Amino acid sequence: MRVWAIVAYDGTDYSGFQRQANAPTIQEALETALEQITQESITVLAAGRTDAGVHAVGQVIAFDTAWRHSVGDLQRAMNAVLPADISVRGVAEGAPNLHPRYDALGRRYRYTVYHAPVRCPLARRYSLHLVAPLDVEAMQRAAQKLVGEQDFAAFGQPTAGRVTVRRLLMAEWRDKSPWLTFDVEANAFLYRMVRSIVGTLLLVGQGKMGVDEFEAVLASRDRSQAGPTAPPQGLCLMEVTY
Repeated sequence: MRVWAIVAYDGTDYSGFQRQANAPTIQEALETALEQITQESITVLAAGRTDAGVHAVGQVIAFDTAWRHSVGDLQRAMNAVLPADISVRGVAEGAPNLHPRYDALGRRYRYTVYHAPVRCPLARRYSLHLVAPLDVEAMQRAAQKLVGEQDFAAFGQPTAGRVTVRRLLMAEWRDKSPWLTFDVEANAFLYRMVRSIVGTLLLVGQGKMGVDEFEAVLASRDRSQAGPTAPPQGLCLMEVTY
């Protein structure tokens, strides 16, 4: 049967989701746990290949197994053997012909900024600490320029092929001092697109780039015109829709 699951993880100590030869990854940890439980060699498919240090609360995975017990038993078994920084939040039996990545209709990410004069040690793994004043209203005006279907080559590279056009459904900053969050949803994302967008929007917030300049960067389709890529620890994959 094909099992679908929602997975959460703290990506701090992992080199991203996708299995690598000489570095710990989320996929490797999941597949190792499944082999221990089922005695099968199982390949895990995922909705998104999150980068090193990036987190998730709504990653979707799928895998095929000859497991003969309930999916609830499988969930409990996985959570019993997985590392403490990975958990399976839900499981269900799903259609074998669907793929968690290619059949996804949308993905929502959240980037978190801890905006305060003094760093918070408890927030360092899950947010970017910034001290400088930020014009959140300007950041939001710039973010609205991203909504719609357009070419996002200025903010990333395609994970496959050459097409850099994506459809952004939502881009919104929320200010609940000292926390700033940026929620962005699209049908798909380019490689490091969210972090590149955040890094550029923070330049707008610091007065180093105007809203019109931000719009010009988007139109340029030139990655060298955009700001720096924001650090990974502030990014979290929140939800995947089908």
